[in-house]
Amino acid sequence: MSRFFATGSDSESEESSSAEEITPKATGAAFNKQNLLLSDDEEDTKRVVRSAKDKRFEELTNLIKTIRNAMKIRDMAKCLEEFEQLCRAFLKSKAIVDKEGVPQFYIRLLADLEDYLNQLWEDKEGKKKMNKNNAKALSTLRQKIRKYNRDFETDIANYKENPEQSAEEEEEKEEAESGSSMDSEDDAEESATAKSFMKKKPAAEAAPEASKFLKGADDESDSGSDDDDEIWGSDSTDSGSESEDNEGNAGSLAVAFLKKAAMDGDRMGDRKKEDRKKRSKKKERAEEEAEEEALEMEGGEWEKVKGGVPLVKEKPKMFAKGTEINTTVVVKKLNEILQARGKKGTDRAAQIELLHALAAISEEHNLGQGISVKIKFNIIASLYDYNPNLATFMKPDMWKKCLDCINELLDILFGNNNIFIGENIAEDSENLAVSEQPFRVRGCILTLVERMDEEFTKIMQNTDPHSQEYVDNLKDEGCVCNIIDRLLQYLESKGSTEEVCRVYLRRIMHTYYKFDYKTHRRSMGIQGESKSEQDQEESEGEDSAVIMDRLCKFIYAKDRTDRIRTCAILCHIYHHALHSRWYQARDLMLMSHLQDNIQHADPPVQILYNRTMVQLGICAFRQGMIKDAHNALLDIQSSGRAKELLGQGLLMRNMQERNAEQEKIEKRRQVPFHMHINLELLECVYLVSAMLLEIPYMAAHEFDARRRMISKQFHHQLRVGERQPLLGPPESMREHVVAASKAMKMGDWRTCHSFIINEKMNSKVWDLFPEAQRVREMLVRKIQEESLRTYLFTYSSVYDSISMETLSEMFQLELPTVHSIISKMIINEELMASLDQPTQTVVMHRTEPTSLQNMALQLAEKLGGLVENNERVFDLKQGVYGGYFNRDSDQRGGYQQRQGYQRGAYQQIISFVHSFTHPLPHSPPPPPSTDFLLFSFLFWVAFISVQLQISILCTSFSSS
Repeated sequence: MSRFFATGSDSESEESSSAEEITPKATGAAFNKQNLLLSDDEEDTKRVVRSAKDKRFEELTNLIKTIRNAMKIRDMAKCLEEFEQLCRAFLKSKAIVDKEGVPQFYIRLLADLEDYLNQLWEDKEGKKKMNKNNAKALSTLRQKIRKYNRDFETDIANYKENPEQSAEEEEEKEEAESGSSMDSEDDAEESATAKSFMKKKPAAEAAPEASKFLKGADDESDSGSDDDDEIWGSDSTDSGSESEDNEGNAGSLAVAFLKKAAMDGDRMGDRKKEDRKKRSKKKERAEEEAEEEALEMEGGEWEKVKGGVPLVKEKPKMFAKGTEINTTVVVKKLNEILQARGKKGTDRAAQIELLHALAAISEEHNLGQGISVKIKFNIIASLYDYNPNLATFMKPDMWKKCLDCINELLDILFGNNNIFIGENIAEDSENLAVSEQPFRVRGCILTLVERMDEEFTKIMQNTDPHSQEYVDNLKDEGCVCNIIDRLLQYLESKGSTEEVCRVYLRRIMHTYYKFDYKTHRRSMGIQGESKSEQDQEESEGEDSAVIMDRLCKFIYAKDRTDRIRTCAILCHIYHHALHSRWYQARDLMLMSHLQDNIQHADPPVQILYNRTMVQLGICAFRQGMIKDAHNALLDIQSSGRAKELLGQGLLMRNMQERNAEQEKIEKRRQVPFHMHINLELLECVYLVSAMLLEIPYMAAHEFDARRRMISKQFHHQLRVGERQPLLGPPESMREHVVAASKAMKMGDWRTCHSFIINEKMNSKVWDLFPEAQRVREMLVRKIQEESLRTYLFTYSSVYDSISMETLSEMFQLELPTVHSIISKMIINEELMASLDQPTQTVVMHRTEPTSLQNMALQLAEKLGGLVENNERVFDLKQGVYGGYFNRDSDQRGGYQQRQGYQRGAYQQIISFVHSFTHPLPHSPPPPPSTDFLLFSFLFWVAFISVQLQISILCTSFSSS
C-alpha cells in the first residue's frame, strides 16, 4: 500500500514501509541494467566540443602546472624537459597567439621561472648539493630561458612592474567568460522549472478524490521513465516520515505532489538546457565550417590532409594588429623566422612561404631595396636547404622558384647602383633602412650562383638520360648560362679579381665541351640554307673560340689559385682538340707540364684531365697522327677502367674495395650524360691506332724473341679472336678490328678496308665525327701505307727485286708515295734493300736470316740462359749468396780453375752466331753452305754444354 493513504492503520503502514524497503532494490537493479543501453541523445550529451583556443591553452596550462610542481621539488631535469615541450606547444599555438595575444599565464611562468633559476644560480651551496644531471640541466635551462625571454621582454617587464594587476585582469576576464555562460544557464533552469510546475499544478487541483490521484499516480508510475522511479526511491524515507507525522492531514498530499512536480520540472529543465547547449555547439561548428570555406575560397586551392580529425588551419599573421611596419620590425621578424632554420620539425615549405610573405609586406610598405635584397638572399638559401641531404636534388617547382628569385635579385642589383653586397660586411654594420647612405647588405651573390650551378648538375645526374624529362631539364641550361653572364657583367664592374676568376671558370665549364657547329660551317664556307638562318648567323656574337680565349687568358694572368688556372688550361685544351686545332692543343699541354703533377690534384680535376687527354688523342687520330693518338689514349685504355676514369659511371666492385659511403661520393663526381664521350668510339680509335702500329712491327720482328708489345689490349683481342673455335663474320666493333688486323698481316689492304669501313662501323663510330668523310679518307690512306710496309716485311725474303710501279698498282698509291715509304724503311734499316733509280725497282739484299738461322739464334740464347741459371744454383749449393758474377776472378775456385773456365764464353758464342745470321747492311750475303756449317757448329756447342752441365751437377752431388 502507498504511504499517501492517511486513513490506513499502523499495521498497514508498517507493511507498506516494509514492502517499500524491498522495492527500491528492484528498481535500482532495473535501472542499472537499462543504464548500460544509452540512447543517442544521451551519448550526444556526453560529447564535449571545444575550440582550438581552449585545446591549445589547456595544453599550455597543463605543462605549466607540471613545471611548477618540478620547481617545488627542485627537479631541474624535469623542468628542462617540460620547458622544451612548452616551447614546442607554444609554437604550435602561434596562429592563435597572433590572433588573441600572448596569454598572461604564459608570461607569468616565464618571469617566475627566470627569477627562480637566478635564485638557484646564486645559491652556491645549493648548487654543490645538486647531482650531476640537475646541475647540468640548471645551466642549460638558464641559458635557454634567458635567450627565449628576449622575445617577450616588453610583456615580462609590464608583468614585473604590476604583477597583481595583471593577475586580476586575467581572473576578471575568466570570470566574465564563465559568468555569462552561468547566467544563461540559470535563466534557462528557472524558466524550465516554472513552465513544468505550471503544467502539473492544475492537474493536481482538479483531483477531488484520493482514488483519482492514486489512479493517476499508478498510471504515471507504470508509464513513467526509470528516472522517476529513481527519484521516488531516493526520497522514500523522507516521504515516509512525513506520512507518519501527518496522518489524516490532506495537506501532506499537496506537499508530496508539489515535490514531485518540482522534480519533474528540474528534469525537463536539464533536458532543455542540454538541447540548448547542443544547438549552440552546432551553431559554433557551422560558423567554423563557414570560416574554413571562406579561407579555401581565398586560397583558391584544395589542400590534401592526412587521415583523422581535420584540424582548422589559419593563416599565420605576420604582425599583430596595429603594429607599425618598419625596417626594424621586419628585420626582427626575419631573424625570428631564420631561428627555426635547420631545427628538427621545422616545416621548410612553410618557412619559404613566410619569407615570401615578408618580402611582399616590405615591398607593400616601401621599406627600400636593401631589406628586399636581404630577404631574397634568405629565400634562396632556404630553397637550397629544402633538401636536407646533399645527395638529393631539387624538385622542379623549387628549381623554378630558385631561378626566378636569382633573376629578381640580379634585377634589383642592376637597377640600384647604391646597393653594396659582400661577405665581409658584418651584420652589425648593415644599412637596410632608406637613407642618404648607400645600402649595405651581408651576402655573396657569387656563392648563390655557384650553388645553383651545382644543383643543376645534380638534377642532370639524377635524371634518366633516355627520357624526355632529361631534355626538358637540359633546356634550363640556357637560363643558367644567362644568369652566369649577367653575374659576370655585374662582377666585372663591382667584384674583386678573385670573384671574376671564379665566375669566368663557371662560364668556361658550360662552354668547353660544346662543338660550335656554326663556326665550323663558317670555316668550311657553308652558309645557311635560308635567308633567316644567314641573318641569324650574322647577328650572333663572338665565336666560342674567341670567348674561351678571352676568359682563359684572363685567368692565366690574374688567378692566384692553382686549381682555377689548372681547370681553365684543361678546358682550353679540350676546346682546341674538339675543334681539331691539334697543334695549339698539343703545345698548350706540353707548356703547362700538367702531366708531371696531376696525380696530386683532387678527383674532379683528375677526371677533367682524363677527359682532356682522351679528346686530345681523338683529335690526333682525326689529323692522322696515329702514334700520338695511341700514346694519348694508352693510359686510359690500358687500365680497363675508362668508364670510371672519365667520370661516366662506376664499375662493379667488391665492398672491400669501395664501401657505400665512397660509392655515394663517387656518384656525385659523375659527369652529366650530355657531356659524355662515346666509349665505343674511344675504344675503336685506340684499337685501330694500335693495329696500324702493331701489325707492321710484328711483321718486322716476327722471329725476335725479345720483341716488345706496343699495346697489350690489342694483343689480348687478337688472342681472344684466335681462341674462337668457329670463325664467323664479325659482328661487334672489336671483331671487325681483329678481322682487319688478320687481313693486314697478309698484306690484303682491300679486305682490311672492308672490315674497318662499312655501314655498321659507319653508324657506330665514324659518322659520329664532325668531318666523317675526311676521317674515312684518312683511314683508307693509312691502311694502304701500313699494308705496304707489312707486305715488304713479310715477303721480302721471297723477292730478289720488285718494281715500285707494281707496288703502286697493288696498293693503289701514287708512285712518289711508294718511293717515300721504301726510302724511309731503308734509311731506318728496317728493310735490307737498295733502290735502282733507272729501273724504279727495289733490289733485296737477302740479309734477313732464314728460318734455320733464326732457330739457331734462339737456341744459342736459350743455352746461355740455361748455363747462367745452373751457375746460380751451384753458387747456392756452395754457400756463396753474394752471386757468382759479383766475385772477383781470384776468389773463384773449384771447377772453373780446373777446367780453365772463362767468363763470357757463351756471350762470345751468341755474338758469333749473330754475325752469321745478321751480317752488316752492305756486306755481301753469306754463301748457302754457311747454313750447314752453322748448324754443325751449334750442334757441337749444345753437346759440349750438356756434358759440361752434367759434370757440374755430378761434382756438386759428390761434394755434398
